[in-house]
Amino acid sequence: MEPGQRLRSARERLHLRYRDVEEASARIASERGNSEFIVGLSRLADIENKGTVPSIYRLYSLCAIYGLDFSDVLSWYGVELERLPEDALKVALDQTRPADFRCPDSARIELPVHLDSSLDLRHTTYLTGHIQAWGLVPALLLKSLDLRRHRYAFIGTEDWFMYPLITPGSFVQIDETKRKVAKDGWSHEHERPIYFIEHRNGYRCSWCTERDGVLIAVPHVASPAAPEVFRYPGEAEVIGQVIGVAMRLDLGKRRHTRSSEARG
Repeated sequence: MEPGQRLRSARERLHLRYRDVEEASARIASERGNSEFIVGLSRLADIENKGTVPSIYRLYSLCAIYGLDFSDVLSWYGVELERLPEDALKVALDQTRPADFRCPDSARIELPVHLDSSLDLRHTTYLTGHIQAWGLVPALLLKSLDLRRHRYAFIGTEDWFMYPLITPGSFVQIDETKRKVAKDGWSHEHERPIYFIEHRNGYRCSWCTERDGVLIAVPHVASPAAPEVFRYPGEAEVIGQVIGVAMRLDLGKRRHTRSSEARG
């Protein structure tokens, strides 16, 4: 059935007339203080019979009136909210940005559900060869992993600030409970905490130094970027410490190739 036909079926199951829907939506609009929530008689007819796509406000009203789940109705129109993170990963932007996605409990995520029994996780392994089956796992089961305190961000495809430790196009996991900038406690660059900060012009993933009301975003020594200095607090906020990285390895070669072309 087409989305409009499904909405009509939902209305008819409740024995509601067009006028009933219009009056109910008008009450919602009054409560919200926004006339966009009103679903007029002619517009409802067009939605049901002509395939007119309702605005987000009218769709909200129809879901409220019919008792429908908003995300389910969006999927009737081809908008699947659970695929938002998946599609976001496919969009490579130049600028680094946070990813504030909330995966609904009803979502199902494709994960390996059966691994080869001979797999020894103590050693580095090409995992693909050991996956015997993939399956859809309810997202609700992943809540036991305590993901609530973590946020995620994409490193821009032109963000070379922490290269080669973190390459452009990487996906990072951020622990919001670790916002205090450490002053010592590491003996190697791989042990030094990396922070994700929000500043006046965007976001930065970097080492940090804090002193005398100043926060310095420190790039990797091999990066072409220069340190960035912000008044702190005020011009920058530490969102948290980077605790996980999934990164691409092909963009570094692209950088060197482009540098060679520029010299030529």
